[in-house]
Amino acid sequence: MPAPVLIVAARDDWPTDRVVIELESRSVEVFRMDTSDFPQRLALAGRIDQGQAWTGELATEYRTVELSQVGAVYYRAPGAFQFPRGMSGPEERFAAAQARAGLGGVLSALDCRWVNHPTAMARAEYKPVQLAAAHACGLRIPATLITNRPADVQKFAAQIGGPVVCKPVSSPVLIEEGRLKSVYTRRLTEADLIDLRGVSVTAHLFQAWVDKAYEVRLTVVGKQLFAAAIHAESDAAHEDWRSDYGSLTYTTSAVPDAVAKGMLALMDRLQLRYGAADFVVGPDGRWTFLEVNPCGQWDWIQGATGLPIAEAIADELQGVS
Repeated sequence: MPAPVLIVAARDDWPTDRVVIELESRSVEVFRMDTSDFPQRLALAGRIDQGQAWTGELATEYRTVELSQVGAVYYRAPGAFQFPRGMSGPEERFAAAQARAGLGGVLSALDCRWVNHPTAMARAEYKPVQLAAAHACGLRIPATLITNRPADVQKFAAQIGGPVVCKPVSSPVLIEEGRLKSVYTRRLTEADLIDLRGVSVTAHLFQAWVDKAYEVRLTVVGKQLFAAAIHAESDAAHEDWRSDYGSLTYTTSAVPDAVAKGMLALMDRLQLRYGAADFVVGPDGRWTFLEVNPCGQWDWIQGATGLPIAEAIADELQGVS
């Protein structure tokens, strides 16, 4: 009987549903939880002593799982803890800290396969860490500047001698006036380079523009690589394909040996078993690494291309090579 798989993900994350269905089709026991269920709909009882590692259980109204029997954890963007109404702000902040250290600590201590472990994800989400690791692993990267000094941006642009783009250093998503908004990659104009007053308020990331024939979303699961070429049919999508999904078409793509070798080395270096990497492929055929998201979306790529990514995630959770 396969070991149970613990899935920690938002309840409404439907790509995770595909992984659950795939695992259950293989007769794998799945215990799915969302951290937003704790402590009101999810209970934890964990114990460790001199004679044994962590034992105990996670339990909901419908099922339980023994901690010591968990063979793998699929960790994917769970929700925030939800506490009973009536707590004061300080009480809720204290309770959240205890929940992170207690529930999060016990889960993090489980000695099993992780896709991906949250501590590895937290480090890998830093773009400066990714770029340094990609460079060390032999991947081609664009010239990059992170700064809050306008004069340094002007100097960087002069040294590059070509177009420069600005993009978020962290998540491109923000909520303003109750609306979800995204900040897209933007090519700077000459006017932008003259008036850079907003740069001083926080860190900004600037990169040399890389001429592109198309882009590639390279999804890595264990040692399996799934490459989807993304072809942009609008000016906005050519600058940042996330800004105009309706203009995109997709085809599967082969991965050059050097890129495959470098990408697998990067995953090992970052201690990731799953990653969604973005590359620019130039008119000369050279691949340039932009970033890797340890929790990146994959379901729409599988839908558009038929690449078996959900099956590969299930394989990785079961330790199937």
